[in-house]
Amino acid sequence: MATKNQVIQWLKWGAWVAVVAVIVYLLSKNEDSQVQDTPATEQSQTLASTEQATNQNSSQGTKSKEANLESVVMPRGMSNTVVRYKGFTVHFNKNLHIPNCVVYEITASEARGKRDREGDFTRDPKVAGCPNWWDYRDSGYDRGHMAPAGDMKWDEQAMNETFFLTNICPQDNALNAGMWNDIELKVREWARRDKALIVITGPIVDNNPKTIGQDMDIAVPEAFFKVLLATKTTPMRAIAFICPNRYCGGSLKSYAVSVDEVEERTGMNFFNSLPDDVENQLESTCNLNQWLNR
Repeated sequence: MATKNQVIQWLKWGAWVAVVAVIVYLLSKNEDSQVQDTPATEQSQTLASTEQATNQNSSQGTKSKEANLESVVMPRGMSNTVVRYKGFTVHFNKNLHIPNCVVYEITASEARGKRDREGDFTRDPKVAGCPNWWDYRDSGYDRGHMAPAGDMKWDEQAMNETFFLTNICPQDNALNAGMWNDIELKVREWARRDKALIVITGPIVDNNPKTIGQDMDIAVPEAFFKVLLATKTTPMRAIAFICPNRYCGGSLKSYAVSVDEVEERTGMNFFNSLPDDVENQLESTCNLNQWLNR
């Protein structure tokens, strides 16, 4: 029979084992809550996902958005870290050092924002793979915004955050100052008219891209896309644009495509929260006249 001292020793040992077990459990729970930058799968990676998200400025709040329509499903194996800013969300590729895409809603009132354009290009230290401003120096390319500063003139913080290099791609100046700027102006015009637009913008990168950068090999896109969904019109309308990363002459019509074509070029899936028949109809249509002649 165990002595009194042996029983006390067993109780002490049991207490220590229990403490260690609790500590191990708590540590494992903490690890589960951290950012995980894992390759994309075929499962939906929505903006509500926390395991692959870097949440910024959560204490200050973000705009109320139609989050389901802002969901983007990435192709299998694509590096994808979701970064939420005040006015937009970035799906960032740490291997290419550029965004896979950015997504946001712009309302009519936001499209009328009057703040002066301001901000300094800077690295976001919270995002792995984000380049520094000097990686673009003497590259021959502009630091091209995917979420334009002009779309965020409704708020100082929202505009400043467009200058994080998580939101930037190497872009030919002839495109950046030309057709791409024309499309961005149209987006704000259409948002004012149609009350609100969902906007998804990003690069199209080939399998062996040219790179720039002093410290990082930043992929240079071969083209850029912009996908638009008018959610407040009856019926809803969708259209997209693809512009090669060079001078683009001609009219806007030369670059208008269906959403389906962007999905085919990128492997991404947009608006999958819509009923299948509605999604299929919207994404297969490319009718620029519906947008221009209203």
